[in-house]
Amino acid sequence: MNVETQQRILDAVDAGFEAQLATTRDFVAIPSTRGAEGPCQDMIGDLLRARGYEVDDWHINVDDLKDLRGFGPIEHDFSKARTVVGTYRPTTEAGKSLILQGHCDVVPAGPLELWDTPPFSPVIKDGKMFGRGACDMKSGTIGALYALDAIKAAGLKPTARIHFQSVIEEESTGVGALSTLQRGYRADACFIPEPTAGKMVRSQVGVIWFRLRVKGHPVHVAHAGSGANAIMAAYHLIQALQKLEIEWNERAKADRHFKTLNHPINFNPGIIKGGDWASSVPAWCDVDCRIAVLPGWSIADHQKEILACVSAASRTHRFLANNPPEVEWSGFLSEGYELTDSAAPEAAFGRAFNKVYGGAVEDLVFTALTDTRFYGLNHG
Repeated sequence: MNVETQQRILDAVDAGFEAQLATTRDFVAIPSTRGAEGPCQDMIGDLLRARGYEVDDWHINVDDLKDLRGFGPIEHDFSKARTVVGTYRPTTEAGKSLILQGHCDVVPAGPLELWDTPPFSPVIKDGKMFGRGACDMKSGTIGALYALDAIKAAGLKPTARIHFQSVIEEESTGVGALSTLQRGYRADACFIPEPTAGKMVRSQVGVIWFRLRVKGHPVHVAHAGSGANAIMAAYHLIQALQKLEIEWNERAKADRHFKTLNHPINFNPGIIKGGDWASSVPAWCDVDCRIAVLPGWSIADHQKEILACVSAASRTHRFLANNPPEVEWSGFLSEGYELTDSAAPEAAFGRAFNKVYGGAVEDLVFTALTDTRFYGLNHG
């Protein structure tokens, strides 16, 4: 690609940037939390149709996915779950095909009083857009769409097939991305423009979600000693799992990428619910937890370690020894992933990165996960 062609593309990006910002703002303004992603998918479908892409918009059937590698259990109402894919097909195929993917689901906004501006009323301040999902990853999704627009505006036509994919569930199970593969979408490479500070994710953790369900023995607090407090018992289990976290971080020191990080395995009790009355010893407590695993670590084996940890901790507890808690798998059952065998697409990306930013692309060892694992692990 000569300098003149490069400049035409960059000029087209600049010419479309205000429209890109406006589209991003509209996209971020949709509160697409888990189970409510439909309006975002409607918007993406409309954007793709307006641009002349073939659009495939389908409801996700969990039964089609449950036996596939990387599936995580769905607990909420999934009746409105959809995936949207827009396909560009050249007149004649040449070169390498590409998947561009973004997820439109966002995590809950949290306490509104902690926000300077409403989470779904995006604003631009000091050169940044603020709003739930603006960073992770609606700006990346719209950026990819407008990149394709800029190529067209510059008078160029890609010579290979491109699938532009908008998925859900990236933040909790990944079944949206899994559904595209089950549907048959494939390409030579998949690029996901997640917020990584301009770095290429070289290796990323996997994640296991699980729920501790602890039962107690309720009595009036005046006779607390004769009961069993489910919330306090849950804390006993959390402390045991913190020790498991330490063990796994010791194990991580043998990983060629993650040994460079001080504490790559993070255990997080993320949701706690329990009890019914402040003057009653609580009869129940549920704790939703997340813990990471590294590439190459077996999900099934590490599920067994979690179960063994909870079981051992229960045996040392006066009440739990005879009333063991339940462990439920409540979302992610996702393997870690290392990017390998990717010299050609990385070289192409590296050339583009150098033209825009200068220098070489830096690697990122990522203590969160992305949907890329499905494309690499399941289909190479």
